[in-house]
Amino acid sequence: MDKIETIRTIYKGELRTEAEHVQSGNKVITDAPTDNCGKGEFFSPTDLLSASVASCIFTIMGIKAQASGFNIDGASSKTWKIMSENPRRVAEVVIEYDFTMCDLLPKHKKILEGLVKVSPVPLTIHPETKQTVSLKFKD
Repeated sequence: MDKIETIRTIYKGELRTEAEHVQSGNKVITDAPTDNCGKGEFFSPTDLLSASVASCIFTIMGIKAQASGFNIDGASSKTWKIMSENPRRVAEVVIEYDFTMCDLLPKHKKILEGLVKVSPVPLTIHPETKQTVSLKFKD
């Protein structure tokens, strides 16, 4: 397996980092959250982890929708990160997907529901980290 640099991160001081996506040059700044000595002016690393779960599932859904001839453009999600102490870590990620603006057939809904647990980021997270995911569709 080739090892290719993906992200270059610099510690900027005051609990802030700047991560650069090497291929595109796009940058993300993180701050420690206000409940952990930070300013909370940007995503925290644990916020990014939670956002990664939601984005990864959406990406896999989009790939499958495209390959299956249906569209989920405009779908949205809300994500909650629940922290625990001792050790301080993300204990649960709760995601609510909203597909009510999409015209989906029952078979499309079934496809989307089946992708929740097979996306790379959710599969990478430690099994003790609870992942609670729900999908809302048009009646």
